[in-house]
Amino acid sequence: MSRLFTLFFIFGFSIFCSLDAQVVYQDINKTSVYNYLDEMANLHKINTNPVIKPYSRQFIAEKLAELDTQRIHLNKRQTAELDFYLMDFNKELKGSFENKRFDVFYYSDSLFTFSLNGILGGQGWKNENGFNYHRWYGAEAFAYAGEHLGVYASLRDNTEKVRLADTGLISLRNGSKYRRGDYSEMRGGITYAWNWGHVALVKDYVHWGSSYRYPNIIGSKAPSFAQLKWNIKPADWFEFNYIHGWLVSEIVDSARSYTYNGVQRNVFHNKFIAANMFTFMPWKRLNLSVGNSVIYSDQVLNPAYFIPVFFYKSVDHTYNGNTNAAGQNSQMFFNISSRLIPKVHMYYSMFIDVMSFSSLFSEEEHANHWSMQGGVKVSNLLPNIALTVEYIRNNALVYKNDKHLLYSSNQYSLGHYLGDNAREIYIGLEFKPMKNLHFTSYFSMEQKGPDYPYTRSTGDVWGIPFMESIEWEQNQIGIQFNYQILNDFFVFLEAEKRNVNRSRDIIARQPDYDRYCSEFYQGDTFTWSFGINCGF
Repeated sequence: MSRLFTLFFIFGFSIFCSLDAQVVYQDINKTSVYNYLDEMANLHKINTNPVIKPYSRQFIAEKLAELDTQRIHLNKRQTAELDFYLMDFNKELKGSFENKRFDVFYYSDSLFTFSLNGILGGQGWKNENGFNYHRWYGAEAFAYAGEHLGVYASLRDNTEKVRLADTGLISLRNGSKYRRGDYSEMRGGITYAWNWGHVALVKDYVHWGSSYRYPNIIGSKAPSFAQLKWNIKPADWFEFNYIHGWLVSEIVDSARSYTYNGVQRNVFHNKFIAANMFTFMPWKRLNLSVGNSVIYSDQVLNPAYFIPVFFYKSVDHTYNGNTNAAGQNSQMFFNISSRLIPKVHMYYSMFIDVMSFSSLFSEEEHANHWSMQGGVKVSNLLPNIALTVEYIRNNALVYKNDKHLLYSSNQYSLGHYLGDNAREIYIGLEFKPMKNLHFTSYFSMEQKGPDYPYTRSTGDVWGIPFMESIEWEQNQIGIQFNYQILNDFFVFLEAEKRNVNRSRDIIARQPDYDRYCSEFYQGDTFTWSFGINCGF
């Protein structure tokens, strides 16, 4: 009943907003248009909020329309890419479609718009450990009905010979629930929008936090989960985002599990997330964001966590008192994104799991469970060349909690992909010599310290040092080539030298096993990779 009441209230409120708007989210894995908008924002041609993704197709279309009025200030490659993306996003601008991208099926009139495309792709890897492949196929579609309603869906079937993103492995790839080497991915949702905001019920990925490598607030390592979203931007200087998500605990609730016809039916414990983010823009290209979240369980739903603007730690105190055993798992975070200097994007993001202000500046206490990430990207350092440098530090026990309240879904972390007691430095140099041709050379170093168990005992939780020793280290250097021949038709090639090291103590205990690394990348490897993706 509380779910129905909340949805009824939000949708009922939005009916009073009569101005036209439509929202369908653009897949965050289709990074090319996101990279293009980011470059244009760094060059002060447009303004975006990089802390919250995915963007809507309508938002992207409006930014492309802004750039269309500034062609004289774009170079040849940038102008050609603008025309290329307008072939797709003119659908939202109600353009003439003289150069519309190819769609398997497309229909549009004054009331209804519908687009359908197929998906087919594959990627292969070859190194000293053998050959691996990933193939996928499916379809995606979106529609607009009337002046406010949007619907979208994407279904992909996947097969991997060797699992590259299984539970516990350190990888930038989206996590999955494998059935042997296969897994399917269903994403999409329904939205209702007005000119200064929208609400949505979706099952999709979320990225919260400014980053070019991987965000540390909410990332897409966990499989997509159902969520109620609310976004408003009632003024140029303020934006608000909220989600309430239905997570997957994968912890069996024995009281609700049962046997039927001789088959055991396991029912998982309920698990939810509520999170909000307030973004203030005191100057045009400076975004200051602050928010908080809570992971809660042991109940069906709590209406208090459907109130978007709450500080959820205080709500938890009200409902559960001061006993650690009954409390939920709450977090705070803030993000700074500055493009005040032309061509330069500087950003800093902090995720706070446990914070003791008395020991905030004491390295001896090591009491604070937090993740901090900072970086800088310079676009057009030289014509069509960009440089990115990013660093992250995750203190011991950040993202950890009791198993019912872990900051995770389907056993994958919702936070940074490295997990706790880890650090990473990433350097990337990008070169775009012509339209849709993208080269990236990169270096990254990831390190993990000892893996400490989480316990409610104060003596065990506090006083754990950061990276007391390096238990696992991975170094990567490589070059990527990506060419988008047509809209959503990619060809990509990569060569990478990777070195994975473990401490002597771990090797002595587990000589043939690396818990963080897929068997395909263990040891010293030089990997060639080639792939193609057809969206047709």
